[in-house]
Amino acid sequence: MSVSQVPLRPLQRGAVAKLWLGILLLIAAGVLLAWAGAGESAGVRVKTIAAGSGPIITAADGVLIEYEGKLDDGTVFDTSEGRGPAFFPVGGVVPGFSQALQKMQKGGRYEFTLPSELGYGETPPPGSPIPPNADLHFTVRVLEVAPMDQIMRGAQGASGAGGQPEL
Repeated sequence: MSVSQVPLRPLQRGAVAKLWLGILLLIAAGVLLAWAGAGESAGVRVKTIAAGSGPIITAADGVLIEYEGKLDDGTVFDTSEGRGPAFFPVGGVVPGFSQALQKMQKGGRYEFTLPSELGYGETPPPGSPIPPNADLHFTVRVLEVAPMDQIMRGAQGASGAGGQPEL
């Protein structure tokens, strides 16, 4: 044997099968971890009814929307119909609603279900028709989107001039 040759031991019986089994187990574990992690981080799933355009809404934005919220039995617990569009700071609403808004664009129409744990959970607003631990179903149409810092600058400038901030 020369110095450049490396002695190789013969493979034990079944070693290749064990290697492939180990690789398959690692792949399966990775798939399961990714699936479990995606379930937690995915949060609210938003269905697009009509696509919007422009950038995706961020937590630092304010939105002007038309919406309707229903309970599982179809009871409407809140709506902008008859009152006109509603303004919301995206970072100032319940976590699940904020997550849903951050999957939308200006001009789009969307539907989503807000699981109880991402909404009001065991403590719905006092006097509301929402029971504890209720999942909430929403239809939302995004009319306008603007960064909150821009809205606040407009509000400060408008308050001195006696006007209303524009979104």
